[in-house]
Amino acid sequence: MILDPIDGRQVYVEDCEVCCNPIEVDYRFEYTEIVDFEAREIGQ
Repeated sequence: MILDPIDGRQVYVEDCEVCCNPIEVDYRFEYTEIVDFEAREIGQ
């Protein structure tokens, strides 16, 4: 998974590389440091 290190919060959906189910990725950078990350399975 490649994350864009722009300042602020980013949320997007992508397919899991292992099972191909969609996951929501939510992360936040401050300057070039990642300060928060969460990946959630989207309910089926």
